[in-house]
Amino acid sequence: MGDTTDELVDLASQVAPIPSGRELDMLLTAGERISMSLLAMAIKAMGVEARSYTGSQAGMATDARHGSARIVEVNPRRIREAIEAGAIAIVAGFQGFNRGTGDITTLGRGGSDTTAVALAAALGAEVCEIYTDVDGVYTADPRIVPRARKIDRVSSEEMLELAAAGSKVLYIRAVEYGRRHGVTIHVRSSFSNKEGTLVLNGQNGETVEEAMIAGIAVDLGEAKITVVGVPDVPGKAADIFNLVATTEANIDMIVQNVSAAETGLTDISFTLPMADGPRVVQTLQGAQAELGFESIQYDDQIGKLALVGAGMRTNSGVSAKLFTALFDAGINIEMISTSEIRISVVTRADTIQDAVRAVHTAFELDADDDAVVYAGTGR
Repeated sequence: MGDTTDELVDLASQVAPIPSGRELDMLLTAGERISMSLLAMAIKAMGVEARSYTGSQAGMATDARHGSARIVEVNPRRIREAIEAGAIAIVAGFQGFNRGTGDITTLGRGGSDTTAVALAAALGAEVCEIYTDVDGVYTADPRIVPRARKIDRVSSEEMLELAAAGSKVLYIRAVEYGRRHGVTIHVRSSFSNKEGTLVLNGQNGETVEEAMIAGIAVDLGEAKITVVGVPDVPGKAADIFNLVATTEANIDMIVQNVSAAETGLTDISFTLPMADGPRVVQTLQGAQAELGFESIQYDDQIGKLALVGAGMRTNSGVSAKLFTALFDAGINIEMISTSEIRISVVTRADTIQDAVRAVHTAFELDADDDAVVYAGTGR
């Protein structure tokens, strides 16, 4: 049923270039309602009681923001009643309702995973299982690195960094929710009964042995904007990013060059989701005279590689090994960003696959056999 949402979006674009957020949410939630009711019918035909519920029926209360609503409360009374009555409860992911307006809302990217984790937390479940087309979380995308190794256990801290850096097996909102509410997440395959990857956190009493490197994530969905010739005076960066904030774009990496002494000007580069790029460029260009910069450069042919591992805290030389591996592979680095357990670099999009394979081998993450990708299309 994965194409249903795409078909609904196409229908909306045919009748309105910019559909109303409220009506688009109403339309898109129809896809889940179709799927869940058909599934309930199929299970009942097999002789087992099943009941389907929309997000609002399942008690998923959200804020009023259409298209990317946040969960504010979960009251799964009807779900609990169904389970206690021996029925299988099927809940439409990706959707909820706002009490103030009474409107249906959608949660946006990762909304189905987030719905599952939120219900698990509210119901006090022992574990929340998320199913995908691989056997768990791998040290790299097995479609890019065939010898990627499955990780048996990973900390929620490391999984947050991997998800934020572009790993598609779990979405960051689901990981954040699970970490905050102490939910153990089990990532496993829809196509096998193999044990998957447990995402554990300190709140559930589990301990995770911290390998130096948990994995490598790749993101080809970002663009880079460079604001050229910015006056190097206090407050200019604040003015630029306050203006960017009005577009509701999520900024990732930021680099400011040292100003040229003869001109007193500097360049500021930052990365953001590619979908937000044109809107941010247009907003900045509209304020060029006010902000006083010379020009804007937009580049959507970049790729981000992130090396993640809680063991970095106690192991020296990680950066040196990373940069040496990229140098040996002939990969040029354009931007660098670090945290306590992550190092991210930006390079050209057409070299990112070579980069991740080189780094994966350099850190001895390669498995003996190729990983199995059952569906081959991702989630």
